[in-house]
Amino acid sequence: MILIDSISLLAAIWCSYALRLSDWSPAITPERLTLAILAVGVAIPVFIRLGLYRSVIRYLPEAAIWTILQAMMIATMCWVIVIFLTEMSGRGVVPRSVPVLYFALGTLLVGSTRFAAKWVLNAGTGMRRNEEPIFIYGAGPTAAQLARALRGHGNRYVMGLVDDDPANHGRDVAGYRVFPPGDLPRLVERYGIREIVLSMSSIPPEARQAVIARVTGLGIKVRSVPDISDIVDGRYIVNQIREIEIDELLGRSFVPPDKDLLAKALSGKTVMVTGAGGSIGSELCRLIATWKPTKLVLLEASEYALYRIEQELTTKGGPEIVPVLGSVTDEQLVRRTIRTHRIEVLYHAAAHKHVPLVESNVLEGIRNNVFGTLTLAKTAASENVSSFVLISSDKAVRPTNVMGATKRWAELIVRQLATQARTSGSKQTFCAVRFGNVIGSNGSVVPLFKQQIAKGGPVTVTDPDMTRYFMSIPEAAELIVQAGALSEGGDVFLLDMGEPVRIGDLAENMVRLAGFKVRNADNPDSGISIDVIGKRPGEKPFEELFYNRDHAKPTAHPKIMRADASTIANQDLAGALVSLRAAVEREEDSEARLILFSLIEERTEVDQMTSVT
Repeated sequence: MILIDSISLLAAIWCSYALRLSDWSPAITPERLTLAILAVGVAIPVFIRLGLYRSVIRYLPEAAIWTILQAMMIATMCWVIVIFLTEMSGRGVVPRSVPVLYFALGTLLVGSTRFAAKWVLNAGTGMRRNEEPIFIYGAGPTAAQLARALRGHGNRYVMGLVDDDPANHGRDVAGYRVFPPGDLPRLVERYGIREIVLSMSSIPPEARQAVIARVTGLGIKVRSVPDISDIVDGRYIVNQIREIEIDELLGRSFVPPDKDLLAKALSGKTVMVTGAGGSIGSELCRLIATWKPTKLVLLEASEYALYRIEQELTTKGGPEIVPVLGSVTDEQLVRRTIRTHRIEVLYHAAAHKHVPLVESNVLEGIRNNVFGTLTLAKTAASENVSSFVLISSDKAVRPTNVMGATKRWAELIVRQLATQARTSGSKQTFCAVRFGNVIGSNGSVVPLFKQQIAKGGPVTVTDPDMTRYFMSIPEAAELIVQAGALSEGGDVFLLDMGEPVRIGDLAENMVRLAGFKVRNADNPDSGISIDVIGKRPGEKPFEELFYNRDHAKPTAHPKIMRADASTIANQDLAGALVSLRAAVEREEDSEARLILFSLIEERTEVDQMTSVT
């Protein structure tokens, strides 16, 4: 670069004399040669000092032209001083216009050589053999930066931009043509596009969902990149390209968590989470650890799951982490743990929740979900745990399967203990939080669909018209903690799950998000098929969160509703528990199932009449 600049400056001086003297072969005298060498000798140190040789040419910004102008101005002024001194010593006269021409020509040559080199390095010969053509959806600053960052890096080649704004159509942004969304099917076929990157995180969620729904039907992969303002950790923007998650198609509006509620529930408290290694339990633990509790106790029956979450939380620092290996059905272990660590807040997430498996293992489901909850809640009451929160399920509403029925019994147990606490004048609160499916949880349908798609299909659904509620695991964890902070005792909190999702639509969207087409009657030769295998035992065609939604009461949080269950008497629950325990001890599956559902059928009408849920 120094050599090229030296040649450029000498050429600028030669051209300056030629233009001034109107002679393309000006005489090269010793004086002129000496001044030319001095000009270069003065300029190069100035260029070094102003950082002209620190820039990597490939990434030279357009603003570098101002640094070049400044460097040439200083170098020219220094050269004029040298000329003045030589003229005083009688070594010849330099025409006054030569330094002016030298400044202009030198700036032009030094700047043009740099930007010409940048263009050659970045332009190359077009798309390389190992690169995949992509389009970027969006034409804002993030899209322009992403396009520049991808140029010459990785295996993606940006063919152009797509934008909804008609004012941008046909224009060039960052050197790329902007196309209207209506041209996408033609562009995908013409250029063999296999991937489109969304650069539009700042637009409203409704518009974003419409765009995602539009592009997922093209049979290409859909990825996303966050807004520039969201990237605060200094990582390069290319590394931020990620898969579009299925929850971005669910239409759920995001409500920021109430930090006061989270702090009230967790900060400075000794907290215990059962089922700490599960999908909900582990996310609860991650959330709790960030709010500075005094101590976090992890109770988990799976050794490997407990090891994973304990290692994750320990390496991140934060509160004291106490792993406890064992089951909630072990009363001695539960009492010793609560008493030793003086637990103040307890989140009960431990449960058998896989519907077909619990349907096939009735006694174990009852033992863990019903009597485990009974053991834990009664021990918490006797050991003065101030707040007890049960993680329930939408399957507890008018249950048709053993898992849902056991969850309903768990709600009744917690409600009974809340009534006893209120009667005795205790300030302890017992509540339940009821919500639907969480995306990506262990045993849920979304990970199963992902595995089937990764294997090339088919994707199996029990009934495509079946509907389910979905929310993300982090959102569920935040709402659980906030609901617990709102509890007055005996509450059943209902999380707003939005609109139910048709399972057939969920499967099709996941196939399209993965970049494949759905094989059906319209497309019989390619793509991934969706096979219907029929309903499994205990499955409902749709899930409910309410017995009567009109009777649900709002709370301080827009996503949390309260069903006040404190007025319901529970005199019959104690006798039913005795009968159920006897059936379990005798290992009578049929009798236990009969008792399990008989109580719920009796209670359902009472609950509806008294506006419980």
